[in-house]
Amino acid sequence: MIAGVADTHAALWYLFGDPRLSAPAKSAFDAAASSRHKIVLSVISLAEVVYLVEKGRLPASAYTDLQKALHDPDHVLQEAPVTSEIIDAMLEVSRVDIPDMPDRIVAATAVYFGVPAISRDGRIRTSSVKTV
Repeated sequence: MIAGVADTHAALWYLFGDPRLSAPAKSAFDAAASSRHKIVLSVISLAEVVYLVEKGRLPASAYTDLQKALHDPDHVLQEAPVTSEIIDAMLEVSRVDIPDMPDRIVAATAVYFGVPAISRDGRIRTSSVKTV
């Protein structure tokens, strides 16, 4: 069962134990892990991690560490492809509220699965998308 959709920063902060992850977000990850549910990560986030590694904003190991977690069937994180159904769900996510395309795909993924987005992004949090 899918319990939430992680924004890129939330997934990385959880994976690396970063203190910037809020207590409610950490609780959402921990609750999903303890109940053997999944927090999905859109593949658009993988592209974003590659981009941020290339720009020197993330360590080179960030991508491979994230991939290891996604390939571990016991890890709470699971990859979610961008499907035509998720693109259809983008129609329910206002471009005015969330103008950044990767963020809008993350939000649409949450809408599609009917679960909250785990995000600190102000535009996602103030939109109509349910968030943690």
